[in-house]
Amino acid sequence: MTEPFLGLTMLALIVVVIMMGFPTAFTLMGLGMLFGFYAFYNPAEPWIDNRVFDLMVQRTYGAMTNDVLISIPLFVLMGYVMERGALVDKMFYSVQLSFRRVPASLAVTTLIVCTFWGIASGLVGAVVVLMGVIAMNPMLRAGYDVRLASGVITAGGTLGILIPPSVMIIVYAAVAGQSVVKLYAATMFPGFFLSLLYLAYVLGWAMLNPKIAPSLPEEQTRVPVPSWMRRLAEVYSPNMLAGLLAALVSPSRAAAIEVGEGRLTYWKLVKNVAAALVPFLLTASTLGLLWWYVVIHQQAAATETPEGLEELGAPVADAGPATTGGPAASFYVWFGLAAAVAALSLLRYYRNMTAERLQVVKLLVSSVMPLAILTVVVLGVILFGITTATESAAVGAAGAFLLALQARTLDWQRTKEAVFLTAKTTAMVCWLFVGSALFSAVFAILGGQALVEQWVLALDLTPMQFMILSQAIIFILGWPLEWTEIIIIFVPIFLPMLHHFDIDPILWGVLVFVNLQAAFLSPPVAMSAYYLKGVSPPQVTLSQIFAGMMPYMLIVILCMIMMYIWPGMTLWLPEYLYG
Repeated sequence: MTEPFLGLTMLALIVVVIMMGFPTAFTLMGLGMLFGFYAFYNPAEPWIDNRVFDLMVQRTYGAMTNDVLISIPLFVLMGYVMERGALVDKMFYSVQLSFRRVPASLAVTTLIVCTFWGIASGLVGAVVVLMGVIAMNPMLRAGYDVRLASGVITAGGTLGILIPPSVMIIVYAAVAGQSVVKLYAATMFPGFFLSLLYLAYVLGWAMLNPKIAPSLPEEQTRVPVPSWMRRLAEVYSPNMLAGLLAALVSPSRAAAIEVGEGRLTYWKLVKNVAAALVPFLLTASTLGLLWWYVVIHQQAAATETPEGLEELGAPVADAGPATTGGPAASFYVWFGLAAAVAALSLLRYYRNMTAERLQVVKLLVSSVMPLAILTVVVLGVILFGITTATESAAVGAAGAFLLALQARTLDWQRTKEAVFLTAKTTAMVCWLFVGSALFSAVFAILGGQALVEQWVLALDLTPMQFMILSQAIIFILGWPLEWTEIIIIFVPIFLPMLHHFDIDPILWGVLVFVNLQAAFLSPPVAMSAYYLKGVSPPQVTLSQIFAGMMPYMLIVILCMIMMYIWPGMTLWLPEYLYG
């Protein structure tokens, strides 16, 4: 057997052995050492001097000194601390009250919380199990179709590996030699767009067939409004914002209102006014931050660039008329339209500010806002170049501890469990890198990489055909394998060919990330299904869970097609932020 075919034998063996249940990392190292010993074998030298042992040491040291991998344990710790801190129960309740009048409100709430919690956690198994415990039984008791309930949880739970901060993105960045920051920016829009497609599918199915998601009974949609709010509305105004502002101006009548712990204090009025103004403050700060970054920050950065620099000894060129930088006129038009729509929406919202709406806002502020602020800070400091990905991960891990301690849900036992699981996951990823590096090196030495490249080039494919071929192979590999094996073993085979077909590795990588959503949704492996089955009632079968997941696989394919047709969905943000 020739050496290139030995390389292909390695590739076939690794798939077979992994499917037999052997540990991936040690299988990679074992096959790498075995075939590498043959590749470097020299009968004139003692077997102990075989260079495969030197290669093993070099690859291990290379994985240990890879700076990109430092952020993995910190992001994983952030996810496990929040998962062990049980911070999602109150969030689910408050979001469900917010969408209580929407068709399939429990399914919509589950998908939204899965998306949001996946961003903060990034751990598919943890999100699916947690949402299965919290949302599965309520949906089944409400009469929801099992396929709808299971599909929403399994599909929503996988979004955490796509939307940053995600461990999968960091692993791909280390394998492909790409910027983690640019990959984070590139996955923002596709991740939320895929979540939006899921949401559209759920709402469309529920509206076309209301029997799959019956309306909730009155007691499950009633907002628990305190009696003092109703009394305040009677004394001042049915509009709670107007009533609270009036009470701040003339608090004498408000002071006579009884609350649970005594009289209504002026400080309680101030806190409720602040809670009522949260939607306005969030909208204004978002628009203000957008204006600052586009109009002020970028022009200030442009003026810091030295002008008139000429090559030494070159004649002085006429600079011509000075050009002023700044956003295009279309930005001001779109910004004005967005501000006008936001202003009209806020005006309509505050005009109908009832006690129920105020109570829902307060529940959202107490349950969603802390986690939202932490997530925005973690992503913002990365995307705006304030910190590196590793420093941002440290901020996220520290913030997760603070949130769990503030909620008083994290004790010593749960902290130990979070740290132990973080060490276990990190060790797995690092050993995978060591085994993958050794396996890839031996595969290339044997000529397997060159043989694959020659075969692909002999097909005389167009860039679109190569894109379809590579993504189809990864899609098929997603059935028996998990994303870790695909990213670490098979993605490096395609990476050297991207330059030949003039394909951006960031665009191709994000397509792989979306494609790998199917790895968690495609039987027979479909780990999301097994995670959910472990916490579901006995009457829920695996076949029902698989049936519920199938439509989301088609949505993943639709998202990939749209990403290829409009590559700006992926590439616009990293190009705008970093050039």
